[in-house]
Amino acid sequence: MEIEGRDFLNTPPKKTVRFGGTVANTLAKLQKGDTSDYELIKHQLSDPDIKKLPWLGRSQAVVEEYLAFLSNLVSAQTVYLRACLRMVITNFAPKRIRIQEGNVDISDSDDEDENLPRTFDHCHQALQLITRYVPSTSRFLMPILSDKFPFVQKSSRTLECYVHNLLRVSVYIPDLRRDIIELIISKMLTLDVSAPRSEIEEVESGAQQDANGASQDDCLFDMDEEEDSPLDSSRPDGAVMVHPVAERLDTMMTVLLAYIKDICHVNGSLDIEKTKALYKDLVSVFDKVVLPTHASCHVQYYMFYLCSFRLGLAEAFLDHLWKMFHAPNQPPVLRQAAAGYMGSFMARAKFLPVSTVKACLDLLVPWLHLYINSQDSGSKAFCDVNLHGSFYTACQAVFYTLIFRHNAILEGNMKKGLAYLQGLNLERIVMCQLNPLRVCLPAVTNMFAAITRKYQLVFCYTIIERNNRNLLPVVSNSTGGNSVSTNTNPLDTFFPFDPYLLKSSGKLIEPIYQVWEEPSDCMIDVPKKKVRKGSMEEEDDFLHGGTPHGDSGVGMTPGSYDSHLHSPRSVGSPPVSFLQRPF
Repeated sequence: MEIEGRDFLNTPPKKTVRFGGTVANTLAKLQKGDTSDYELIKHQLSDPDIKKLPWLGRSQAVVEEYLAFLSNLVSAQTVYLRACLRMVITNFAPKRIRIQEGNVDISDSDDEDENLPRTFDHCHQALQLITRYVPSTSRFLMPILSDKFPFVQKSSRTLECYVHNLLRVSVYIPDLRRDIIELIISKMLTLDVSAPRSEIEEVESGAQQDANGASQDDCLFDMDEEEDSPLDSSRPDGAVMVHPVAERLDTMMTVLLAYIKDICHVNGSLDIEKTKALYKDLVSVFDKVVLPTHASCHVQYYMFYLCSFRLGLAEAFLDHLWKMFHAPNQPPVLRQAAAGYMGSFMARAKFLPVSTVKACLDLLVPWLHLYINSQDSGSKAFCDVNLHGSFYTACQAVFYTLIFRHNAILEGNMKKGLAYLQGLNLERIVMCQLNPLRVCLPAVTNMFAAITRKYQLVFCYTIIERNNRNLLPVVSNSTGGNSVSTNTNPLDTFFPFDPYLLKSSGKLIEPIYQVWEEPSDCMIDVPKKKVRKGSMEEEDDFLHGGTPHGDSGVGMTPGSYDSHLHSPRSVGSPPVSFLQRPF
């Protein structure tokens, strides 16, 4: 066509080739036995330095002609399928633009060409055509999507575009949705575990205190050489994280949560069938890569967000966690993680009614009593986290839930609420020979003791004081060498729904999240920890404080996420690596 020819002549590639004649003439000669022009074309096309056709960004006529060529190529010569797929997927992220003066790069940034959405549209159009002509495309696509995934230290914009395009693929190739989501969440977990909560808090609060900030040259984090400063990026909502890893993770979480909302809603209304199907995929990925990962702070909130859409989803998730915890054939670390998720979810999910919380307690508490029954007359009825790890994790889940939800249980009908709490027989759990108060996090133990004393459910302080007297200094730590530690928490656990620190995606979490409200009448003097304003953690310092009631022998953990760093190996805490599954 004349239009296409004019377009190509106006924007020629850097290296051009000149065939001996038109392809039609060459093929006609070949049929007559003259192979000279045909061999010339073969030689020229085999040149490894020849530039690929720059079809993206051209006129619509050129793009359509190229897509037709691509369709014919993969349908006639499937040997080129992988190469074509790689070509398309490479364009799922914006190109880098380098501007030089002399031989010096003075600019290196993402291509923010206004035609970028059109470019992505054409890539997906090409991929859909290939899939239509080669039905087995999905078998070859997933390894390429994984291989082309940008290094996690690339810029937020690069990661945002690539993740968005991957999720877009899952819409028209639904067979790959679960694998695509697993790939994305695995990459996000890599970022999540490399950005500890304390580090994010320190960087963000420091940046706020010094609005002018220090030079980015003084940044403590290793940045990709192509990485732009997060401070230079522009967000419509202005919610930019100073911590570079947190900024990338925030960007990816924002894309993922938006995808979840869009898939589940049609014309603003929840589509039950689509939501159920997505739930199955998301919970499967949760089981495979999220639950076994220790000390992730944010990625797991995709399940929290999904469950807020409908009570049935939240109840299904809690039931799933309960079955995993209750299954004796599950590895102990997964059972303990499931109990931790149950307790944290019940405490923090603002959308959970008290009836659902009580239903879960009515599963966990009887299980605790049955466990005590099975141990009371045995030879192993003593405090040992190796032997009774699941019991202690379930205890902590119950205590933590009651700390957050006791007011909801009691309000409306104090007499009925107290009768329910008394019926749990918490005193038997606390007083049993397994001694859960010795194992649970001190912050949980002390607040639980204050609340249960107030309502005369159980008096814990005698046991707490006895535990404190019986503790010996720890003379070894998990990293080797000798050090004396006053932290005596032997339970390697964390609360997966501790306050959410990411700014942009956090705007979706904040309305459905129950922050910690300091009780005014439990006589617990817990110093406030200074954090940045505007954070959900501003009013949520439940796990950040000193020791109430003058028990100076035991210090509260600085945060539940890092309890594994302080737990003495001498009392049987499993190594951190045992709690992590490689991606």
